[in-house]
Amino acid sequence: MRKKMFLLAVLLLLALAMITTGCASPRADQPEPTPTVPTAAKEIILATTTSTQDSGLLDTLIPMFEEKTGYIVKTIAVGSGAALALGERGEADVLLVHAPAREKLLLESGHAITRDLIMFNDFVIVGSAEDPAGIRGMAAAAEAFAAISAKESLFVSRGDNSGTHIKEMVIWKQANIEPAGNWYIETGSGMGDTLNIATEKQGYTITDRGTFLSRKEQLSLDILVEGEATLLNIYHVMQVNPEIFTKVNAAGSQAFTDFMLSPEAQAVISDFGVDRFGQPLFFPAAGKNVEELGK
Repeated sequence: MRKKMFLLAVLLLLALAMITTGCASPRADQPEPTPTVPTAAKEIILATTTSTQDSGLLDTLIPMFEEKTGYIVKTIAVGSGAALALGERGEADVLLVHAPAREKLLLESGHAITRDLIMFNDFVIVGSAEDPAGIRGMAAAAEAFAAISAKESLFVSRGDNSGTHIKEMVIWKQANIEPAGNWYIETGSGMGDTLNIATEKQGYTITDRGTFLSRKEQLSLDILVEGEATLLNIYHVMQVNPEIFTKVNAAGSQAFTDFMLSPEAQAVISDFGVDRFGQPLFFPAAGKNVEELGK
């Protein structure tokens, strides 16, 4: 009899413990637990040019954005041409690129729904201090390219359909030259790798100023040609169309765009590089017209 009473007491205690620890069914007046947001909804894919990555700018901006919004950014740093192609296939949510003519085509096709001016810097032509083609101080990039071709001095091209490569080919066209031969090599790589190869081979190349300055300590190259209006380098952020590509994270894309246009992000862009190089690597441009840039 005592054993039965003991077992009943144990069972009663267990039942009470289950109720007090929440194992029993919730009461009707208790609030439902907050559902967990799926991880996919918190992630956005950013396809961007290598210059924003190589310069170190995104290493500052993306953690700020993630902390502010809770989104997780997956960055794909490729040439602008490849980044735009990812947007055209719906394989990215948002783009940060610097190939204006190609950007307009993506917008006109409907594969992107917005195109907002974010920042700018400029392209520069760099080469060894010896400057075998004698281009130092030339006012026109096309004139410099013509001199390099005439001397068949080594020129290192990205050759990757990036914004920088597109700008390079525009300049060759202005010079009425189709570059080819042993003096002209294509790396098929990003700006950082191309600058390293130009240093190793002591050749010429064209680069955005931001990437060049961020790597200058590791390079033995000088800026030889700069300042021409045609060398302006403009960056836009673009949202991929969620109506065409249903997997696009529209909310995340909008949040990233809003952040890049915000005074907070624009202030970071304005100051980025000043402490190390004495000048910013990029200039903020949100709310400006292209015609105002560089003035």
